[in-house]
Amino acid sequence: MRASIVKPVLKIRSGIALLIICLLLCSFKGFMDDLEWTAWGNRFLNETYDPSVDANIKKFEINLTPDHFIRLRKTYQQGKQEYFSFRINRMDALNFKPGTANTDTLEFKTVTDDIIYQTFEDPAGDLDSMVTQWDLPVKKLSPKRLDSLKEALTFLKGKNP
Repeated sequence: MRASIVKPVLKIRSGIALLIICLLLCSFKGFMDDLEWTAWGNRFLNETYDPSVDANIKKFEINLTPDHFIRLRKTYQQGKQEYFSFRINRMDALNFKPGTANTDTLEFKTVTDDIIYQTFEDPAGDLDSMVTQWDLPVKKLSPKRLDSLKEALTFLKGKNP
């Protein structure tokens, strides 16, 4: 009785096909790295920050730096500047406070006074202090976007550049 070689050939071909499929699926990047989370965080902050809460703002700059600082510089029409900055790994909590029809608030908290608050060219006098809480006005957020921000900040908080 002769043995057929069709079955072993089919087994080898299906094994090779399965191996190729596994290699293709494993070659795709499933998770974002440090730079991608930072770029996403920058885009998120710039799209959602709501400067309209303060009508006297002339311009603002908000960014998430590669060394994991969130920084906001506001320049007012009369020349006064406000500056906020803190390192993400010092963040203790990120809270969401629902607001008006158009604006919500993100509340950043740190355990100790780790948020830098400075004013420049202020008629009342320049200020240089540290605080534990910073309220950031943002445009209306969906729960999904808020969760993705929390995920990004949690990821970056665990990284120490």
